[in-house]
Amino acid sequence: MGLERAARVLSRVGVLVAVAPVAAAAAGDPSAEMGPMLGPMHTHNVAGLAVILGLILFATILSLVHLRERVGWMRKERLLLDELTQLGGAHDRSEMLLHSERQVLVTWAGRGDPAVIGDVGFAQDLRSQDGRHQDGRGLNSALQDPRQDPRGGQGPARRLLAFETWLTAQDAQLLDAAVATLRERGTGFRMNLRSLAGRFVEAQGQAVSGRALLRLRETTEERRELIELRGKLEEAKRGLSALAGLLDALPQPVWQRGTDGALAFVNLAYAAAVDAQSREAVLNQGLELLDRAAREQIARQASRPGFAAHPLRLSAVVAGARRTLDVTETALETGRVGIAVDVSELESVRADLQRQMDANVRTLDQLPTAVAMFDARQRLIFHNAAYQRLWDLDPAFLESRPLDGEILDRLRAARKLPEQADFRSWKADILAAYHAVEATDTPWYLPDGRALRVVADPNPQGGLTYLYHDVSESMKLASRYDALMKEQAETLEALKEPVAVFAADGRLTVANRAFAVTWRLDPATLAGRPHADAVIAACRALTPDQSPWAGIRQAVTGLNETRSGHACRLDMSDGTVLDCSAQPLPLGATLLTFIDVTASANVERALTEKNDALERASQLRDTFVHHVSYELRSPLTNIIGFTQLLGDETVGALNERQREYSEHIMRSSAALLVIINDILDLASIDAGSLELQRETIDVRATVEAAARGIEDRLAESDIGLDLDVPEDIGSVFADGKRVRQILFNLLSNAVGFSEPGQQVRVEARREGAELRLTVVDRGRGIAPEVIDRVFDRFESNTLGTKHRGVGLGLSIVRSFVELHGGRVEIDSAAGRGTCVTCLFPVEPPPGDGRLPGTGQPGEGVRGAPGAAARIAARPAAANLDAAE
Repeated sequence: MGLERAARVLSRVGVLVAVAPVAAAAAGDPSAEMGPMLGPMHTHNVAGLAVILGLILFATILSLVHLRERVGWMRKERLLLDELTQLGGAHDRSEMLLHSERQVLVTWAGRGDPAVIGDVGFAQDLRSQDGRHQDGRGLNSALQDPRQDPRGGQGPARRLLAFETWLTAQDAQLLDAAVATLRERGTGFRMNLRSLAGRFVEAQGQAVSGRALLRLRETTEERRELIELRGKLEEAKRGLSALAGLLDALPQPVWQRGTDGALAFVNLAYAAAVDAQSREAVLNQGLELLDRAAREQIARQASRPGFAAHPLRLSAVVAGARRTLDVTETALETGRVGIAVDVSELESVRADLQRQMDANVRTLDQLPTAVAMFDARQRLIFHNAAYQRLWDLDPAFLESRPLDGEILDRLRAARKLPEQADFRSWKADILAAYHAVEATDTPWYLPDGRALRVVADPNPQGGLTYLYHDVSESMKLASRYDALMKEQAETLEALKEPVAVFAADGRLTVANRAFAVTWRLDPATLAGRPHADAVIAACRALTPDQSPWAGIRQAVTGLNETRSGHACRLDMSDGTVLDCSAQPLPLGATLLTFIDVTASANVERALTEKNDALERASQLRDTFVHHVSYELRSPLTNIIGFTQLLGDETVGALNERQREYSEHIMRSSAALLVIINDILDLASIDAGSLELQRETIDVRATVEAAARGIEDRLAESDIGLDLDVPEDIGSVFADGKRVRQILFNLLSNAVGFSEPGQQVRVEARREGAELRLTVVDRGRGIAPEVIDRVFDRFESNTLGTKHRGVGLGLSIVRSFVELHGGRVEIDSAAGRGTCVTCLFPVEPPPGDGRLPGTGQPGEGVRGAPGAAARIAARPAAANLDAAE
């Protein structure tokens, strides 16, 4: 630097020498003005003068420069001394700092041996538990010792770099690999290691000025705490991550707000509740689950000092649906955290529970059992109406929630509790039920004669529930039941009929004395409750027929789902006849009764034989009538035919008496023919072979035709006839011949029982779907004891008149009317005459032509050949006696 400054000075001197003549001329130097005149002679002198002056100037300048540089050197020397002093202090401080901690530095220069600075016994110290040298020196005194130079290759450096001797195996491998990478590639590292003594070591490697530097430092307590804090921080981070995952797994929306009230964190449920794609979208857009009013209310509650947070019941739209939420926000130093629990279903369940509780209360109020509930403090919290009625307590007193002991005291004062010699002890025993585990059941006998069954049932949440059952009636019923059972047992013993009761398991439970006597059983055997099979086996020996016992056994021991009674008859070997009846009883029991029906069986057998004889006689009579009717008709027809020939005088003239006899023969034969034809009609009806010839007939014409057939009888008996048939009576679908025959028989019967001068009335009326034909006379009438038999066959009652008949007229009337699907009604009384009404359906019943009560076909069933023609061929003018 001094040479460079000198060169610059010399260059400046040369310039000055060159410009000096110019300057002198400019300053008015005479020599300068004389330069041209002096010429070359003076050039050499001037040059020498210039050189001298330059040298002088150079020396001057050089001296000045030297002085200046010397000052600079002295200043620099002082600076260097200061730096040296500072470096010495820094060196001392570095050594102090280096040895203030348990650490060592290892450096490598290329492939050379390592140099160790610091505590050379570092590794040995880490192998011991107390952290001190084996020679007793402390770590701070373990400075670099020239006698322990590690370059010998066998010193402490070798022991220090044998990491596996003082580090754990895993950490030693990591450190070896990191040192190798540092020396080969210059890659730095920092790691925390653990020694075999359980102490912590910080290893730091880096490349510095082409050297590989390894720093091993035992961490201080603060460092250890820092490591532990880092571990706790990592654990807290993991816990926070798990907590965040847990919050995301919660179905309830959870959020965190900053101090400014803005959302800082939300879980996935919150994002789903506000219909957001992600939590970031919620935070970026500030989507709120609750409205402004709800948030302000929550903020006011959370800002109250010392106020414990409790959930607020709010309404909000969650995922597009209106829901009820329990929202809780808690203030923290960094803001507030909140959670919203959906209680919509809980509210619905609570409402249902409240309705159920109300229904239970109403149900309890309807129960006859008195119910009272007391809480853990022994205060009345509920009672039903039966409780108030039972003790007749003031409702206001009960509504004041009195103590159980207060109620007992009031009831004792009103003399409504059982009389006790030591009421205090009795009361203490009653109240001890509050501390019991099981329910207690105690009878109370009240002064008014009532008996109560008091059940004290401990509640799970504390308190008692009292149930007061009035068992007065039950006790009375039990007493009556016992008396009734004794009475029934005595009654059964007094019965002459054998009676036995078998239980559901088939064993005999009750058997009276008659049962043992009838079946010759030992009473001691019956008292041992034998099985039904043993009893039946003993009874079978007395009955020749064994078949009924199978049914009896089935009724007693059968397992049918629907039990029914069983009845049978048993014939014993001694001729006794028993009617056995097995009736099911409650609880699977069976009642077995035996009735001695020997007498009634004999009578029944006799009646059956007599009935069979009567049926055979009736059948014989019907067969006789049938055959006689047909056998009589043929000769009668011949008599009528020959009588007509005589009356016509085709074989010769007759005198007056002969003609009169012929007319009598004719009338008698005609009457006999009518009777025979009636018998034939009844026989045809019984045989089911009579067929109605239905057609549409004019009612008025039919009535008039029947009236013309009895004109002779009316004139002979001096009886008037009144026909009351409307002109618009219309028609009916029926057999006209049979209707005329019905009217003829009724008119003949009316004329026969009427006195001369009386009048017979015939009425025809249409009533809805029926045609009513009525024949009324003013004769003697029919007695009540006879009226029930007038429609029976061959039942003839003259009632003191001249009327005679075989008793078939009204029977034929009823048969023909019923064949038409109608009915006959009769109204008569002695002295008032008789009114016979026939009711015909206007239209016949569809598909019905049978005679009711007989099961025989009517219309549509073929009759005997020529029967209708024979009936129609009767002489219309003859006075026919067709009824009684």
